Amino acid sequence: MVVRHTRPAHVRVPGRPDDVEVVVVEVVAAPDWLTRLAAKAAHSPVPTALRPPANGAGRSAAVLLLFGEGPQGPDVLLIQRSSKGRVHAGQPAFPGGGVDPGDDGPVGAALREAREETGLDPAGVEVVGTMPELYIWHSDNRVTPVLGWWHTPCAVHAASPDEVETVERVPIEELVDPANRLRLRHPRGVVPSVAFRVRGLLVWGFTAGVLDGVLTAAGFERPWDRSRIEDLPPEVVDLAARG
Repeated sequence: MVVRHTRPAHVRVPGRPDDVEVVVVEVVAAPDWLTRLAAKAAHSPVPTALRPPANGAGRSAAVLLLFGEGPQGPDVLLIQRSSKGRVHAGQPAFPGGGVDPGDDGPVGAALREAREETGLDPAGVEVVGTMPELYIWHSDNRVTPVLGWWHTPCAVHAASPDEVETVERVPIEELVDPANRLRLRHPRGVVPSVAFRVRGLLVWGFTAGVLDGVLTAAGFERPWDRSRIEDLPPEVVDLAARG
């Protein structure tokens, strides 16, 4: 259930500094499924392959899993990274990046990166929780997924063309559609991993794994054919080989 309420916003009328106009802004409260997910995710076990090194190695990073309410129900914000990039080139991903010294920890980094990459207004986001750190070995990043609720959506776009090619609000109903689910086999011969094919995006790797876990924990997953296995496209393999 989505709960909607309003709050007043005071805006000064241009040319009349002493007058104030009250504007009613609609705010959508975080749904129960997301608050339950945040409580569960905070203490969820980390798969062995994603556990950060015990010696503390790795760069601290964060990604924003931003959920909102769109025309087709709940959705999540995804970006496609630029094919010109050096790391994760051309891959669909959550907005995010490294934690800088001036950031307020992983939460601050996730919101800052989302603003820089998509033009997101952080004031419209309620952070409902974080997940345990996950380690991406090939980029040496210790990533904290930050769960956010987009209570006051704004227009988003590829605000940093050198880093981002496209920005999409992807409906959850499309992500869990069995027709859009598959597993991908990497030429290195590792076990096929979960993937999604939605809105012209092939979501795989770290992002797909996190999405799969979150959708399952939130109770959205529908039965799908796990025997549907395809090879990772050669052009995707070539881009991934950059780092």
